[in-house]
Amino acid sequence: MAQFLFTINGFSLRSYGVIVALAIILGTGVAYVLASEEKEYRDYLLDLLVYAVIGSIIGARLWQVFFYEWDYYSVHPSEILKIWHGGLAVQGSLVGAFLVGGLYTRLKKIDFWRLADIATPGLILGQGIGRIACFLNGDAYGTPTNSGFGLVYPPGTPAFDVYGNQPLWPAEIWEGQWDIIVFVIILILLRWRKWTKGTLFLTYIILYSLGRFALEFLRGDVTSHFLSLSSGQWGTIGGIVLALVCLGTLRLRRKI
Repeated sequence: MAQFLFTINGFSLRSYGVIVALAIILGTGVAYVLASEEKEYRDYLLDLLVYAVIGSIIGARLWQVFFYEWDYYSVHPSEILKIWHGGLAVQGSLVGAFLVGGLYTRLKKIDFWRLADIATPGLILGQGIGRIACFLNGDAYGTPTNSGFGLVYPPGTPAFDVYGNQPLWPAEIWEGQWDIIVFVIILILLRWRKWTKGTLFLTYIILYSLGRFALEFLRGDVTSHFLSLSSGQWGTIGGIVLALVCLGTLRLRRKI
């Protein structure tokens, strides 16, 4: 783990911001290349990028503040804007990007689901890379393994502040690996056949949510709520239900 890549004359470059930027660049590049047969929408993808990034960052931060760490941020409101310290919830970023994408496609009068499918491979790849940022920053950490196996975070990281030098489950690493698996599945589906518009995007939401739901049981930075489930798990349940409803509706419309 390395929260800072280097320090020059008192300026420290945080690895979190660098990895997140790299995730955005690589994710967008992959989506652009894979959309070679969708030249018109590929241009829209690049045009939407700036707005989607802004929406996803705002959504990710608000989700983190209000659903994960409100007890802390309500006492330290000045920390809310300091996103370079970490604390961006993936689920919030998806909601933010989803809302911005919906508004963008409405204003441009283009098909939202078609654009969402094009963006899907880049989205999940970016998420997988983004989890490296969490690992280097020491957040999104797991609970103690109570054995010799696990990640031991250095002093100064959020994980060390909570658990000290106890070995923790590599929850963020496993989630990143699951994201890459979903990325490969999406690539296979992409080349297998022509699907109903929206199928790739909604499949990605379902698969990501299933993995996130399971790994949330190992997270050490979340709090259980109703039925002993975390807010992240309830978010994944909501995402799966909404995706299934949308998927059924889109397929029904195709048959009509």
